[in-house]
Amino acid sequence: MIGEGGAGEALDTLLRRGAERIAAGRGCDRGEALFEARLLAGFVTGLDTTALMLQGDRPLDADTREAVDRLFDRRAAGEPVAYLVGERGFWRYRFQTAPGVLIPRPDTEVLVEWALERLPERTAPCVLDLGTGTGAIGLSIAAERPAACVHAVDRSETATRLAARNRAFLAEQGASVGMGIWQGDWLSAVAPESVDLIVSNPPYIDADDPHLRLGDVRHEPVEALVAADAGLADYRRIVEQASSVLRPGGWLLFEHGFEQADAVAALLDQAGFEAIETRRDLGKQPRVTGGRRPG
Repeated sequence: MIGEGGAGEALDTLLRRGAERIAAGRGCDRGEALFEARLLAGFVTGLDTTALMLQGDRPLDADTREAVDRLFDRRAAGEPVAYLVGERGFWRYRFQTAPGVLIPRPDTEVLVEWALERLPERTAPCVLDLGTGTGAIGLSIAAERPAACVHAVDRSETATRLAARNRAFLAEQGASVGMGIWQGDWLSAVAPESVDLIVSNPPYIDADDPHLRLGDVRHEPVEALVAADAGLADYRRIVEQASSVLRPGGWLLFEHGFEQADAVAALLDQAGFEAIETRRDLGKQPRVTGGRRPG
């Protein structure tokens, strides 16, 4: 892949040129574009960031150069890096990604952190991850709390298959987890008072939200992003079902849009939940709201 002779374009030159194309296509700054160019070049060449910098004057063979250039073009056109390289880091692990399934994001780790606070380490609580997507939330919880009985639900067959692949992928990374995965419609098939903790990052964007036409979101599945009733429809349904599915004292924790904290808190309050709280994401925006069923 990296030649020994003087022929061919040097890696540094390719990266600079690629960063310019990505920055122009996406409208981002050059530092961000160069970071993404290195990720894509590293994916093709197998080199990490340090090696890419140390070997910047080395020439590339034509096939490698063309493969990297194709990824640069696709990123400049807006395709998410996570789809181009097929994975994304989340919590302590790497998760496989694919078109048709929402890409895990760092802000969602706040939901995992809060869930782990609510789960004792030496008992066997039952946990549900609703709308699991890649499985990142549920699998991260299962890896940290091996005694917990974790299950993941998603309406999408594409998502449940990917979550199952990620269950095996985590095992390759040294985290053996036994999360159950099934295709279904939220909590409709769950027995009353059988669950101790529910976590969910449901669709919460209004269909008219202009953010749907920006950035990586343009390439992600609409059904995983958009919900009726100003983005609150799935929250209403989950809150209604969770009131009977949770055991007394059980918790329901949601991720939501930064402008929806009050609305989600009101839904929990109206359903009789207590100890309602909202926590902020890495950007200090109100991102996660939850409450406890009385008892």
